[in-house]
Amino acid sequence: MMSKADRAEELFRMGYNCSQSVYAAFAEELGISTEDAARKASPFGAGFGKLREVCGAVTGMVMVIGDLMGYDDPADAEAKKDLYALVQRMCREFEETEGSIVCRELLHLEKGEDLPEPAVRTEEYYRSRPCVKACRRAAELTEAAITARG
Repeated sequence: MMSKADRAEELFRMGYNCSQSVYAAFAEELGISTEDAARKASPFGAGFGKLREVCGAVTGMVMVIGDLMGYDDPADAEAKKDLYALVQRMCREFEETEGSIVCRELLHLEKGEDLPEPAVRTEEYYRSRPCVKACRRAAELTEAAITARG
């Protein structure tokens, strides 16, 4: 069976953005189609609509956690605390290996330095950017959190 990291990389190489790639790698667990997952995560790519804020792979990771482990009772302070602690731990672990959870920092860009057009995906693009590695890492962390939950 393909690992979630492999599936996230496969989706990214197919042309899905970073957020879609991580979120859609878990479509089966979420009980939705790859297409529905891709649509839901589509605006979060490239650091939230290519604003280069929080890495889209991280956003996809957190979206899966929310769908599978989120709380819905606003009075459940314990559930909120547990969820936020999990998200903070996962983001710390991502940052430890990737260097940041901020897209522009991962790409070494200044604020506002990027254009709204999507980058052309070539082999050089995949080689020169941290995005495939970020998608893989976010999927690994998500899979580990789901497995730990039982």
